[in-house]
Parts: sequence; structure tokens; C-alpha cells
Amino acid sequence: MRRSDRAGRPRRGDRGYVTAETAMVIPMLVALTGLLVWGVMAAAAQVRCVDAARAGAREAARSEAPADVLKAARAAAPAGAQVSVRRDGDTFRVRVTVPAPRFPITLTAEAAALDEDAVGGGGGP
Repeated sequence: MRRSDRAGRPRRGDRGYVTAETAMVIPMLVALTGLLVWGVMAAAAQVRCVDAARAGAREAARSEAPADVLKAARAAAPAGAQVSVRRDGDTFRVRVTVPAPRFPITLTAEAAALDEDAVGGGGGP
């Protein structure tokens, strides 16, 4: 059954609109889906950076060798991350950075831990 206007004549102007609208909406939905997937991947990489910085700070606080601190942080960090460790007095700071080529933004996390040797009262009888 064909649709008609008020005068009873068949309408011809509506044909093809659904196809045109679909052709416009599908690329937008694909782009939105890609953006959402990228956002989830970036959030997961940021969480891994935080975990890696914390792992490195814990190792440093236990007075582990610098190579072990870097190894622990790099093991937990995303691929291609840069890890740096510095000491400010009795505090160790570990920074994990994923540079921009992997993501359009630079992801960074930093964790600090107090050197256990600096904490009083830790020890034997």
C-alpha cells in the first residue's frame, strides 16, 4: 500500500531517506565505538602506570638494588613505558610515563615511598 498526501496523490519525496540517514549514522557509530574503545585502553594503561609506580616505590622503600626497582616497575608497566627513580631525602619517587606515540596523550603516574631504614623503631630486640 502506498502512502498518499491529503489530496490522495502518492508521495514521492520520502523515498530513500532511510538509506541516506543510515549511510550518515553508521560511520558516526563506528567512530564513537572506536573512541570508546580507545578510552578504555587509555584508562587501562593509566591504571597499569599507577600500579607500576607503586610497585617500584615499594621495592625502593625496601632498599632493593636500583636495577631491581626498575625491573619491578617495568614488569608492571605498559609496553614502551619510561621509568625513572629518584631519591629526595628519605623519600623515593618512581615515575612511569607512556609517551605520546602510543596514545595521543602522555600518560604519567608517580608514587612515593618513605625509605624503611629511615623509619624509627624498626628492628630487633
